[in-house]
Amino acid sequence: MCRRIRRASLGALAIFFPQIALAADDLLRVTTDPLAWACVAIFVVAYIAVMAEEKIHLRKSKPVILAAGIIWALIAWLAKEQGVSHQDLSSAVMHDLEEYAAMFLFLLVAMTYINAMEERHVFASLRSWLVQKGYNFRQLFWVTGILAFFISPVADNLTTALLMGAVIMAVGQKDVRFISLAMVNVVVASNAGGAFSPFGDITTLMVWQAGKVEFARFFALFIPSVVNFLLPALIMSAFVSKGQPLPVKDQVTVRPGGLMICFLFLLTITIAVSFEHFLGLPPFMGMMTGLALLMFYTYFLRLQGLTSSKRFPSGMHNYENLDIFQRVARAEWDTLFFFFGVIFSVGGLRYLGYLEVVSELMYEGIGVSWTNIAAGVASAIVDNIPVMFAILGMNPEMDTFQWLLITLTAGVGGSLLSIGSAAGVALMGTSKGHYTFMSHLRWSWVIALGYIASILAHFLIHGRLLI
Repeated sequence: MCRRIRRASLGALAIFFPQIALAADDLLRVTTDPLAWACVAIFVVAYIAVMAEEKIHLRKSKPVILAAGIIWALIAWLAKEQGVSHQDLSSAVMHDLEEYAAMFLFLLVAMTYINAMEERHVFASLRSWLVQKGYNFRQLFWVTGILAFFISPVADNLTTALLMGAVIMAVGQKDVRFISLAMVNVVVASNAGGAFSPFGDITTLMVWQAGKVEFARFFALFIPSVVNFLLPALIMSAFVSKGQPLPVKDQVTVRPGGLMICFLFLLTITIAVSFEHFLGLPPFMGMMTGLALLMFYTYFLRLQGLTSSKRFPSGMHNYENLDIFQRVARAEWDTLFFFFGVIFSVGGLRYLGYLEVVSELMYEGIGVSWTNIAAGVASAIVDNIPVMFAILGMNPEMDTFQWLLITLTAGVGGSLLSIGSAAGVALMGTSKGHYTFMSHLRWSWVIALGYIASILAHFLIHGRLLI
């Protein structure tokens, strides 16, 4: 699930707390110092380890957390040489902590809701319904893609991809070609669907919470996102068989309380948006309020004995426990800690002055539009989170049109490669070898057409020229 950051001056504004952002004059600007070079090298090595996660079986959070600690230790040494006080250095670290804490709480609530819905069999029942509909392979290709596109703006693209991937694996059986094509389609659809919603991807969340784009303005990306999904899907669907999969018997129903939890999740999102828009409070405060609603609702479920398939008299006994803290414990902690490492590592490089230098070279050198387009391509290799965080750290002078452009390109650019998004990486791990890096790469040219077409659509809709 999927984006925002705030800042107030060049290269160093706070993501969620712009009022405490460091001014550009507070940067160390020691980019030529050997220790500063070492910080860059440490981050590069750590991120190579992240990219090789599937090969070396090392969780992605571990190398970046270690890198963040070493980078800031070296920064402390440099700061001492530059005469920076401990208080000023601590303020620089707290700047990144404020950013991380706001994002952490927001995502933790979203993940808890998703886990609660999963425990109530909301997603399993949807999968069961799809499997029993009797669609042929080409119909399933379109149904799973369209559902992925419209589910990912509310849920995260990872959960969406896993849900649709389970459907594809259940009905595809041993049809490797169908599974491979349908998986590619789901990855593209999940990423495209998340690009036009502030809640659809981490990067859109960052941009919204940074105050760069108002909530309602994100939906201007709907048509470009549709183009990004639809063009590759139309081409790939021609290669999908119209054959009929073998019938599968898989009956799953939503557990009691599941639909109410879905409603509470939507209500929580509404509260978060309302807190930000009408009260001027950060969105995570609304999300935490929504988490409290979920806590109370599960408490009353326990009292009524509705968390079991059986009905029990009111009382705190003889029920299948739906403990909300167990749902919190099942959050994607590796991902949450990965964000910590990325935010503090990139924040350290920003404090050294590197983001300011890159901003001048890219945005002032080759132009705003081309830089934003190139950043989307880079996100297919590196990951869109550090790319977006770096751009927000640069804080280039851009209007809403350009912030929407980088939101679009960073959101859908990861579809170019299977390793470019959490959705692609997750499906590679669950497809039993039917969906691989190479099987995705065969269709990268089609996805690239969708990427280019979505950018052109964005320019055409707003009457801009690509210069």
